[in-house]
Amino acid sequence: MSPCVPVPQIAGVLRGGRWVASRIASTRRQYLAAELLQAARRAGDGRQAARSPTAWGECMSIDEYLAAHAAQFEDKLCELLRIPSVSTDSRHRDDVRRAAQWMHDQFAALGFASEIVDTPGHPIVLAESPRVDGAPRVLVYGHYDVQPPDPLEEWISPPFEPTRRDGNLYARGATDDKGQMLTHVHSAQAWMAVQGSLPVNLKYLIEGEEEIGSPHLAPFVERNRRRLACDCVVISDTCQYAPGQPAITYGLRGIAYFELRLFGPRQDLHSGTFGGAVTNPATALARMLAALVDERGKVTVPGFYDDVRPLSAEEREQFAALHFSDENFRQQLGVDGLTGEEGYSTLERRWARPSLDVNGLWGGYQGEGAKTVLPARAGAKFSFRLVPDQDPEKITQALRALLESLCPPGIRMELQSYHAAPGVVMSLDSPYMAAAVSAIEHAFGRSPVFIREGGSIPVVSTFKQVLNVDTLLLGWGQNDDNTHSPNEKFCLADFHRGIKASARLWHELARAGKG
Repeated sequence: MSPCVPVPQIAGVLRGGRWVASRIASTRRQYLAAELLQAARRAGDGRQAARSPTAWGECMSIDEYLAAHAAQFEDKLCELLRIPSVSTDSRHRDDVRRAAQWMHDQFAALGFASEIVDTPGHPIVLAESPRVDGAPRVLVYGHYDVQPPDPLEEWISPPFEPTRRDGNLYARGATDDKGQMLTHVHSAQAWMAVQGSLPVNLKYLIEGEEEIGSPHLAPFVERNRRRLACDCVVISDTCQYAPGQPAITYGLRGIAYFELRLFGPRQDLHSGTFGGAVTNPATALARMLAALVDERGKVTVPGFYDDVRPLSAEEREQFAALHFSDENFRQQLGVDGLTGEEGYSTLERRWARPSLDVNGLWGGYQGEGAKTVLPARAGAKFSFRLVPDQDPEKITQALRALLESLCPPGIRMELQSYHAAPGVVMSLDSPYMAAAVSAIEHAFGRSPVFIREGGSIPVVSTFKQVLNVDTLLLGWGQNDDNTHSPNEKFCLADFHRGIKASARLWHELARAGKG
């Protein structure tokens, strides 16, 4: 276990079929600033003719640049990871803004036009590369905010002191999404330093509220649709299929998140004196939540499945061809069995079928030892994962009606809806999708598989609805990266492969745009 501190910068260079270690001079960082300044000067007034993207061989020095600056890229990631930009915790509000400023500074150093845009919540960072006439426009989305690190006692190393172990970098936000997002910044740095310009027009939208549902992002995109106009969107905030097997995610489940609060007597009561005569809010809560899913694993909200887009036979065959192992999955999670909706495989349940999960429960005495209390109130937070064509608002209305019918006498209920987004599926028949395949093959040495993802990235549907563009979901993470959990990590080899894939992607997208 070694802390993430500056280390001798050694790059492996492939020569004559063997790896030769070449030490990079300690003054490399000083040279970087000069390189970026020269690149900005070469950009002139910010308008350039598009470079011919026909031969990657002309750009091989970009891969060499990436290898030479690998240690510097890791150091930069560590800088950002040390900022505890926890968006849901008001105590970290200044830290969130500090992370936004850090991102802004990186773009400014590249010679990009960069701006910190305030919102009623946390700021958005917008940046644009120098304009290249006739080149495709690519919007990169990411987020610099992170989840709370709790429970702290389960971390092996401090969550905001990045630590290297076994080829991984451990810290909150390492894979979600600081590490993955930065791959697209470092790749642009390589192009600017080596070529003086990019083959595409890059726009960056980096927000600080993704982990709290992006409450101000959709209105921002709507107001700035002309400024954000693009040919495609690139997001890296997902996972590969397995170690050594890269993937492109073409579908996401949506979400509808709620909090249910139940109120009983005006204060906690003695369970011996009043038990059996007064409705217990905690007991009522347990019964109401249990009634939302039946014994076959199906959600009981009326009309819940009416609009579910069924899996095609072709998709089911594709999922089966991935040879997913329930046994390995079970062992990885440390459980003795798997459950879910009857009639579907584990992958189908996780990727393409709707589900319900309780995310938190509270009520009654939580301290050490026993206290015979009938609690005055109880509550739960829970969420539905939705699939394409399900309407979150329609489900919210049906859920409210069902819970009201289940609420027993002596209990008053409140249902709060937090955030919601529909599920999405992207077309695989796109020149930009083909460009992504080529880029990943170049960096990872094998073709990606196409998968769907059970999680939600609400902005993907926003981009489709407002900007009318599809998104390339290019995940560099792994399923065991402990996202949202203690000991979050990011494989450093995947970090560098992601940067390499991103650099090649700009070249391939330029070719696709000219096709």
